Amino acid sequence: MKYIFVLFICLLHITGNTQNSFQPKQEDPEFKGIIYRNENTGVAAFHTNGYFVAYHRGKIKTYFKTIYSSFEIGYLKDPREFKQNRNIPISVNKISRSFRFGKQNQIFVLRAGKGQKKLFTDKAKRKGLALGYNAQIGPSIALVKPYYLELIYQTQVDNGIIVELKEEKYSEENADKFLDYNSVFGGAGFWKGINEISIIPGIQTKLGLFFSPGAFEEFAKSIEVGVMADIYVKKVPVMVETETVSNKSYFINFYVNFEFGKRSN
Repeated sequence: MKYIFVLFICLLHITGNTQNSFQPKQEDPEFKGIIYRNENTGVAAFHTNGYFVAYHRGKIKTYFKTIYSSFEIGYLKDPREFKQNRNIPISVNKISRSFRFGKQNQIFVLRAGKGQKKLFTDKAKRKGLALGYNAQIGPSIALVKPYYLELIYQTQVDNGIIVELKEEKYSEENADKFLDYNSVFGGAGFWKGINEISIIPGIQTKLGLFFSPGAFEEFAKSIEVGVMADIYVKKVPVMVETETVSNKSYFINFYVNFEFGKRSN
């Protein structure tokens, strides 16, 4: 009986030590880990030759990785074009608009893509900013809208000269007039030519670095800088081609974007 009592005491002692050894660690109330799985954000971006806005719908796979779908609409211009205004008055009620000399088409872009945002380190889980990279690829469609100018036509009559303005897009027939600076009164209205849009398909890709708070923040926000490319199946006719001016089928730009949104379960 004595030996049984001693064995019982030993077991209690061992059990007590085991419980002390396997006690769960205290949780840090400041570190919650991932508590959100979905991310919906809007993006406003500027690049070296235009701008775009986007919507991202993401799935937070781990603290380090988010997979998302992207939908964008943007504007592309040629670095050789610039806005100007001749400030020519035709009458009291008609003042010239600004225009871009030599421009043939306005280019709007629709992009879709699948992307991945990944953090380099977990050092910013508790506080501060996280550093990571963003990579995206998908289709790109260039919407090509003819660019109209108001051209000056003068007709000689018995009593003098009649000045007439005509809204025209570039063609081989009016090339001499369209590319004569002194024949340009100004730009036509934005909606002129909207029913003549054509499309050129292609692909797009982006690669950038972003700075953002941790993945357990309810409100998503980040700043990103990087390089983007749009590559099309043929030349995109932004400018009128001449001996010294030619168009290309690709656009490579540096960009900066600002992303804001919300995370949820």
